[in-house]
Amino acid sequence: MTISVIVCAYNEADYLPACLFSLLSQTRRPDEILVINNASTDDTAALARAVPGVRVVDETNKGLVIARERARREACGDILAFVDADCRVPISWMERVERRLSSPTGPVGVTGPYRFYDWDWRGRSLIRLYDVLVAPPTHFVVHHAFQLGAILYGGNFAVRKDALASIGGFDRTIEFHGEDTNLGRRLIAIGPVAMAAECWLMTSARRYRAMGKGAVFRLYVRNFVSEIVHHEPKDRDHLDVRT
Repeated sequence: MTISVIVCAYNEADYLPACLFSLLSQTRRPDEILVINNASTDDTAALARAVPGVRVVDETNKGLVIARERARREACGDILAFVDADCRVPISWMERVERRLSSPTGPVGVTGPYRFYDWDWRGRSLIRLYDVLVAPPTHFVVHHAFQLGAILYGGNFAVRKDALASIGGFDRTIEFHGEDTNLGRRLIAIGPVAMAAECWLMTSARRYRAMGKGAVFRLYVRNFVSEIVHHEPKDRDHLDVRT
């Protein structure tokens, strides 16, 4: 089983190098590290190309889901693992992801929670409570009990490439919000999606700092519910916190 790790990046020069070097430090090295340079106007592409073992593909049409679909078509691995450019991956993350997806009769995808390296203790505590008290029972009800969808952390998930192909790849009609829930909802037709607490990674709280905790929580909840119930996100516009 081969694993491609994909990082979609628009103007991520400040965050991308730390992400890429954390991937190179894995106890189970990725078979491919692919950066989709998504219409960046800063040094994102140059910095990515300067890292040994990283392949960069330029996608001039800006958009997260557009970049992810381009990555799906370009990547070589049996498993496609997606992480955001502001993430920093613990050294055993790849090992844990591979363990979850190693059985051909196992789940078609796996996702893990976030921990934050640049947030205050209140924010970190709220997210830990969500990860322990809210996300697991919600995933059980939505995914296992009613088979309506899945909890899927958009900056931390891996999926079998053939499963993605079976559902026609990513839904490029979605701009940003709800794209992770959309993917989880469509994947259940192929097989289960595992929510694995041990597959956590570190990320930035820049969206929470830019918008406020309450605004972000409400945004994610209403788009999750709208995608599960109405099969479309509630919000079409989004605040781009990248510069």
